Amino acid sequence: MTGVETIARIRFEHFQNGKGIKRIARELGVARDTVRKVLRSGATEFSYRRTVQPQPKLGAWVETLTAILEAEAKLPRRERRTTQRLFEELRGRGYDGAHDSVHRFVRAWRAERARAPVQAFVPLSFDPGEAYQFDWSHEAIELAGLPHTVKVAHMRLAFSRMPIVRAYHRESQEMVFDAHDRAFAFFGGACRGIYDNMKTAVEAIFVGKARLYNRRFLQLCSHHLVEPVACTPAAGWEKGQVENQVGTVRDVLFRPRPRVKTLDELNAWLEDQCRAYAQRTRHPQMKDQTIWEVFQDERPALTPYVGAFAGFTEKPMRATTTCLVTHDRNKYSVDARAAGRAVLVRAYAERIVVLLHDEVVADHPRSFRREQVIYDPWHYLPVLLRKPGALRNGAPFKDWDLPPALAKVRAKLKAHLDGDRQFVKILAAAPDHGVAAIEAACAEALEAGIASGDVVVAILARRAQPPPAPSIITPDALRLRAEPVADCARYDTLRRTRIHAA
Repeated sequence: MTGVETIARIRFEHFQNGKGIKRIARELGVARDTVRKVLRSGATEFSYRRTVQPQPKLGAWVETLTAILEAEAKLPRRERRTTQRLFEELRGRGYDGAHDSVHRFVRAWRAERARAPVQAFVPLSFDPGEAYQFDWSHEAIELAGLPHTVKVAHMRLAFSRMPIVRAYHRESQEMVFDAHDRAFAFFGGACRGIYDNMKTAVEAIFVGKARLYNRRFLQLCSHHLVEPVACTPAAGWEKGQVENQVGTVRDVLFRPRPRVKTLDELNAWLEDQCRAYAQRTRHPQMKDQTIWEVFQDERPALTPYVGAFAGFTEKPMRATTTCLVTHDRNKYSVDARAAGRAVLVRAYAERIVVLLHDEVVADHPRSFRREQVIYDPWHYLPVLLRKPGALRNGAPFKDWDLPPALAKVRAKLKAHLDGDRQFVKILAAAPDHGVAAIEAACAEALEAGIASGDVVVAILARRAQPPPAPSIITPDALRLRAEPVADCARYDTLRRTRIHAA
């Protein structure tokens, strides 16, 4: 192949110095056909690309190698064999060609499979307070010393590029509600929302942009005055900013894996990191300002934040006769009044609330493990009054975290034959007096060295009595300025005086 320097020299000698083809070929040591080709074509560069690569020995093995590659194409990338391993595979079957032939064929085959058609896109532009974009991602963290995968909700203001992310154990609808409330509180307002067609928001897709949105999701949008817009299916570029944010956040915040004890600790750290990232990063269009500065200018254009939405999902259910309801493969106790009756279970992002005729009969912190039973022993108090023997072996009462004095009274009463009945008598006073009053009464009984249900109930009754009214009301004019003090030692003084006199 003739280099550009040689081509330039040929053209210069011919057109500037007037030398002929033979003389140029002789002086430069190139073929006359080459000189003639340069002068006649007028090109300043020639390139050669082989269109057909001969593979005399690989030809018979192309079908076998292609079958192997098609089978491995279904595997994850890290499980596919290298060209060296494939070459060794063919050598074991009888191939006697070179490794280069296998390498070139495999590289061309994989490149052809990986080549995707190039698409053109229209750049998008947004005004202040016009829209935000929302999406989910899955990230790896270390939670309480163990590897764990969390679902991260991403929201991004399209004009200022201000990001906010929050991690959850699930990607369910109540988490979507909580993520929106937290993000709008952080932004100080809301605007039009751009989403993909996630099932927690969209129930049906029609022609064009028409969608049938979930009823509860529409309530969320109505509460915050948000107009939802769903992207075209498989058209992630319509919310490309938040799609890019997923990769950026993963590189900046989740590599290496964050090590936290609780999800609340992680979310507080993520919010601080989003704020710090915005304060140090220049806006891609307004390069003289940071993202945080542009965000402060955008805030007045947002619809003001109106407060948190009641972000729960609910479903009707019948409580079991053992006072339990099931949600997300976990069981939660309810008040004994709801046993065997139809209740409404409301799932929030962080708690489970159970209602019976609009009355709350259970309120538990939500568990995100599986096959767990979460008890509140006080829910079983009405049953315990009828069956005191259940106190000893009842599942809700094992490892019951009682106040210290109440726990000591229970331990002392275990030695009595009717100890369970006496302790249940003490617990029965909780609805009328409260746990704090029972704890104080137990502490007073323990100070007196007595651990008895009747004594504790008597102390509670005495403390609940109002103070006696004075029998005689003394006018203020007759009140003594110095009240007399009873002092029996004065009689000893008189006795000593008489003895000395005698």
